[in-house]
Amino acid sequence: MQLFFQENITPPLITLESDESRHLCRVLRKKQGDHVFVTNGEGTLFECVILEADPKKSSLKVIQTTEVPEEGFHIHLALAPTKSPDRMEWMAEKITEIGFHELTLLETMNSERSYLKTERLEKKIISACKQSLKFHIPKLHPVTKLDEILDSGEFEGYQKFIAYVDEHHDHHLFDLAEANSNYLVLIGPEGDFDPIEIQKALDLGFKPVSLGKARLRTETAGLVAVQLLQTLNR
Repeated sequence: MQLFFQENITPPLITLESDESRHLCRVLRKKQGDHVFVTNGEGTLFECVILEADPKKSSLKVIQTTEVPEEGFHIHLALAPTKSPDRMEWMAEKITEIGFHELTLLETMNSERSYLKTERLEKKIISACKQSLKFHIPKLHPVTKLDEILDSGEFEGYQKFIAYVDEHHDHHLFDLAEANSNYLVLIGPEGDFDPIEIQKALDLGFKPVSLGKARLRTETAGLVAVQLLQTLNR
């Protein structure tokens, strides 16, 4: 299956924007009459036939529509961006392939980076969704102060975890998390969360968890957390 992405689809006709049209025509060499698949990133899969293959703007006709249900669990990863944008892009690509639902970039007391452009991360996420045939595009939230996350009421009913470096951790994320739930996992910067931040999270009901015996880099910790929760729900 060759999967394309286009927002705001109104059947029966779909007009692919320039990036997708260029890929359709010049990379895959598709032509009029060929069948392709398009998603709107909201769980709908459109089987289409190409009416006009143009590298600048291609036209497709929808011949079948399929609604793909969401998973019975929800992974929201809140993570402090690394100093290197490349490392964040690598993580975004890989956790998309594995499967997650929301990513919030955190600003903490020890953050290495308080600002990060999200355009490239969004492109990496969309590309990874097409590659791994996922029809729900994860949500990417801009850099948000940790206190805003901690004080937010939107995570009522979530299982809430905070992963930080502590050799005395005796509870692994995989052991504490329950299947078929909504999860919020906080992961700090390379310098870790400040003790004040950790204590506030614990006071608000976050559970401290380990991601394993090794000391992980931030982007690796994010990847491991998503993989553990996916494994739990399989």
